[in-house]
Amino acid sequence: MSERATPYYCPYCGDEDLRPEPEPHGAWRCAACRRVFAVKLVGLVTTEVSG
Repeated sequence: MSERATPYYCPYCGDEDLRPEPEPHGAWRCAACRRVFAVKLVGLVTTEVSG
């Protein structure tokens, strides 16, 4: 899958003004706090864990 999922909020400051960054792949830049971040899906949980 080569398409990016679009984040709606910066995970650091909560601002909504996000722009795609060319590098690293899949990165986003927040205009408010100037941080560059990437969101990565690790996987899906298929079974419940009982404690």
